[in-house]
Amino acid sequence: MRDAMQAGTVRITGAGGDEIEAYLAQPVGSEPRGGVVVIHHMPGYDESTKEITRRLASYGYAAICPNLYSREAPGASPDDAAATARAAGGVPDDRLVGDVGGAADHLRGLPASNGKVGVIGYCSGGRQAFLAACRLPLDAAVDCYGAFVVGNPPENFPLAVTPLLDQAGSLSCPLLGMFGADDQYPSPAQVAELAGELTRLGKPHEFHSYPDAGHGFFAVDRPSYRPLAATEGWQRVREFFDRQLGA
Repeated sequence: MRDAMQAGTVRITGAGGDEIEAYLAQPVGSEPRGGVVVIHHMPGYDESTKEITRRLASYGYAAICPNLYSREAPGASPDDAAATARAAGGVPDDRLVGDVGGAADHLRGLPASNGKVGVIGYCSGGRQAFLAACRLPLDAAVDCYGAFVVGNPPENFPLAVTPLLDQAGSLSCPLLGMFGADDQYPSPAQVAELAGELTRLGKPHEFHSYPDAGHGFFAVDRPSYRPLAATEGWQRVREFFDRQLGA
């Protein structure tokens, strides 16, 4: 763990050349390090996601979380911004890719960057992490229970999302998947379908499913939190990024 770090709000260039807000955390020091883009969940650019960003910095990475709702609700509370984004059908896929690409470029431009960048996302962010890894040149991706990578959303679902399985052939980097065995979106069958397709395509991946865990088992501020699964999950995330990003 790194005791000393710098963390705070920065401005980066996102999709379409838009300037958007982001939260950057990085260790103090000049030794070369990899970077991680953190994609926040649907509840938004909130304190729990910033805590995850700082945690990755404590592991030795430069970590950045772009505020995906910067355009819909600038200056709004996380809850209000998420409600506004949800009412609009969520973040469009192409814009998400542009914002993550801008965040990755920002990390690569830092003085201590070793040039390697990964991505991690939770819930809707897990799907978006997979999407980004299929559309951008990345070195590692972590999908934490991302729904609708496989399968269509239920009727009246508030987000305008479509499955991404047909894009798996473009996956640019190794993928780590963290899932709950009691989850419905994605279900164990959907996880197995994704794993089978990645195996067929020869795409390197490592999936872990945790018993007695459902959706959101990493979320320490929710009833869904499962300490044993989350603790082991964080260890696997750290080991994976160490291998792929060279921390």
